Amino acid sequence: MSIPETLKARLSKDRPMTSITLRIPVDVVDSMKFIAPKRGFAGYQTLLKAYLSDGLRHDEAKYTSNAQTRLLDALKRHGVPQEVLDEATREISEAASK
Repeated sequence: MSIPETLKARLSKDRPMTSITLRIPVDVVDSMKFIAPKRGFAGYQTLLKAYLSDGLRHDEAKYTSNAQTRLLDALKRHGVPQEVLDEATREISEAASK
């Protein structure tokens, strides 16, 4: 199974970074400072990044893979033969792996 290009890019150590400012309640930051070392993180900012990453991966899987599945289901309902759908899926997977 091939790794999608977006995941390959996300695993790269030299990808561009940006700084942002978030307003977070003090009690939430205090809770993250308490939880971070218990989860093996050096600090609360690393824990926050992990939370963001987990949520993003969940939503990306929900909204991107489901969109492809919904499209295939709609095409099937409109009479597109399964062989054509299978071939198109293979082509998309091959293109994503390049």
